[in-house]
Amino acid sequence: MFQSSVFNYVNVLDRAADASWMRNEAIGNNISNADTPGYKRQDVAFEDVLKRELGRGSYQSTDAKVAGLNLKRLTGQVYTDHANYSYRLDGNNVDPDTEGVMLAENQLKYQGLITSITQEFTNLQTVMK
Repeated sequence: MFQSSVFNYVNVLDRAADASWMRNEAIGNNISNADTPGYKRQDVAFEDVLKRELGRGSYQSTDAKVAGLNLKRLTGQVYTDHANYSYRLDGNNVDPDTEGVMLAENQLKYQGLITSITQEFTNLQTVMK
């Protein structure tokens, strides 16, 4: 069987896009529950996981680090922000304005990831011609 590392970056970008999509859903839930008493905002942890996984090979090239990633570990995790602060007396800690900015930021990030995946496949098509 032919083995290649051609899709290493595509796989990482795919995992990042999945986490970004999860974050988009979490932000949507936060906005929807902005008036729910006691609701605590949710977010997705992915960037720290990626940083930790890439940091395992100290003296390796980026290509070698990406090739050695364990994709099973590279997933976004939804977590609840149990911060002690609250914007209201009912315990809700969702700020709709902040969530709107985070949603816009995340949508730009997601579009960039999808563009990068598309570009990787365009590069593959160019090489195959």
